[in-house]
Amino acid sequence: MDTYNWYAQLIKPSWAPPAWLFGPAWTVLYILIAISFGKVFLLAWQKKIAFKTALPFALNLIFNFAFSPLQFRLQNNILAAIDVLFVMATLIWAMRAIYPHARWITYIQIPYLLWVSFATVLQLTVTYLNR
Repeated sequence: MDTYNWYAQLIKPSWAPPAWLFGPAWTVLYILIAISFGKVFLLAWQKKIAFKTALPFALNLIFNFAFSPLQFRLQNNILAAIDVLFVMATLIWAMRAIYPHARWITYIQIPYLLWVSFATVLQLTVTYLNR
């Protein structure tokens, strides 16, 4: 079954946004992520912050990029639900780690945090409804 049909057939809560909304939302978020995470990695490369400060940002990217293949290629809601929890955890860790060094980077993560919070509840709900 192709990805679009598989996802369309999943039971979703009434409050799930339409599929077309995810592309524009992630476009804006990836711009913010590119700017802020890029600055974190530059600071780490310049040795202005410790590697342990940049680590949660790197892990967050890994978990973020793993979500779509887990959800759509493998069509595995359980793995996607576990992954989105790791996205949330590493984002909170990253925001806390960078706050003492560059508060603006923490603040620019707030839209990402709000979206990931919503996406986490949505994914956990979809996983539960389709068990």
